[in-house]
Amino acid sequence: MSAEGALLFARYAYPPNALGYCGPDDASALLRPGATADIERRARRFEGAWCYLEFLAEAAGIADPLDARVVEAYWIGNDLLGPADSAALVERLLDRFRGQLGGTWREASERALAHHSFQVFEVYPWAALLRGSGHPAALDVLDRCRVRTARVVRVDGGSATVRSRPLVWDGVAPAPGREREDSVRWAVGGRSLIDPVAAGDLVTVHWDWICDVVTEEQAARVEALEARQRGHLAAPAAPV
Repeated sequence: MSAEGALLFARYAYPPNALGYCGPDDASALLRPGATADIERRARRFEGAWCYLEFLAEAAGIADPLDARVVEAYWIGNDLLGPADSAALVERLLDRFRGQLGGTWREASERALAHHSFQVFEVYPWAALLRGSGHPAALDVLDRCRVRTARVVRVDGGSATVRSRPLVWDGVAPAPGREREDSVRWAVGGRSLIDPVAAGDLVTVHWDWICDVVTEEQAARVEALEARQRGHLAAPAAPV
């Protein structure tokens, strides 16, 4: 098992786990020093994310779903996404999410992508409320559930102020709005999964948590893949 990949998984999986949205109880276990083996055990209980990681690893011929390349492909995006067949992914999701209502993923056999943005904007049940309507509560949930890029403005202990562009409804689909500042965390109880952040750092944020410091190239990948998925939530064209 890749210790690097396990750590990368924990960085992005911790915030929704801590909020009780996915994964097993006791999210603080992901923050324990040297918890690599425990992270692998816990990762298998993130039913959504683990399904994608297994699929990506199989498509790439990689034995370990927590290989760092596989984990990066799912949360950020990389060249492993290309060989993963869209129709095969939908078939896998049909098995995993068979009883789940909502979303557009069942009709996505030509565009499905094993990336977190696909899970958020096409599989997540809130997406069905947003499609074509701009439902405010759904927009807020998806805005925080997506992995977004941000710039650190200042740091205060385990918290930081970041500047990013929240999702707004442009009348047709969700789109990035004007920049605003938000308070997020990068550590809790003196424990973190990343080195201390500093003003000026380019970071990824999931819910209210800084996941990682990223490069401009990685940030561009996150934004491009999200834009691809947001387009599928556009309001249906009016009948002629």
